Amino acid sequence: MTKRLDHTAALAHLSSVDKKLAKIIAKAGACGLQPERTQSIFESLMEAIIYQQLHGKAAATIAGRVKALFPENMQRITTRHGEQFEFPSPQQILAIEPQRLRSAGLSQAKMLAIRDLAAKALDGTVPTMKVAQKMSDDELVEHLTQVRGIGRWTVEMLLIFRLGRPDVLAVDDYGVRKGYAKMHRLDELPKPKDLQELGENWRPHRSVACWYMWRAAEMKDLPEPGAAAKQAAKLAARAKPQKTVKKKKSAKPKQKKR
Repeated sequence: MTKRLDHTAALAHLSSVDKKLAKIIAKAGACGLQPERTQSIFESLMEAIIYQQLHGKAAATIAGRVKALFPENMQRITTRHGEQFEFPSPQQILAIEPQRLRSAGLSQAKMLAIRDLAAKALDGTVPTMKVAQKMSDDELVEHLTQVRGIGRWTVEMLLIFRLGRPDVLAVDDYGVRKGYAKMHRLDELPKPKDLQELGENWRPHRSVACWYMWRAAEMKDLPEPGAAAKQAAKLAARAKPQKTVKKKKSAKPKQKKR
């Protein structure tokens, strides 16, 4: 049976093993990480595909247009993007003409990814929520990354925000890497491989640690990565003596004889 989020245990553990993270926790306050309970895995991944590489407002508009292609779906559900109409089913996605999906604003790549997602939801590659609850994090990553357009990061966001898995460290996430760099006042973001090792002490509560890294990345009172090095370079440049360039004396113009 998979473990669930335990904020009390997570905060106690993280604060004891990482003093710098303890300061971030004290500043940010209670952890607001709560898994969603309404979307299926298919719906969560379909939403993730639509939102890839788009600003939230633009992605929400396209998602709304896709849903509008299926007016028979009138049920509303609550997601982290607010209350919305439910997504179409896998059967509905495969039944509609691909060009109609494209007309909603989906790129060719995203349209093909959504159709592949639907097909794999029907053949069992994408599990139901009941089946997924019995699968390990690694098993879900292995299954779901078989879907066109779904990478490890997307599955990790699903594990954290939809399934509420407590020990996921999203080392490829820019916000997590930036938060870690700001917390430690580093000159550059840690590489994913290095962050994997650096976060070992956070086990088995790395999902909550990620949440606080996102908060650290947003904190205005923490310097941006590389800020200290840039400031030092500026000061050094100012302190460096400036070379004086001697001006050549201009020759006096010869006076004309009158």
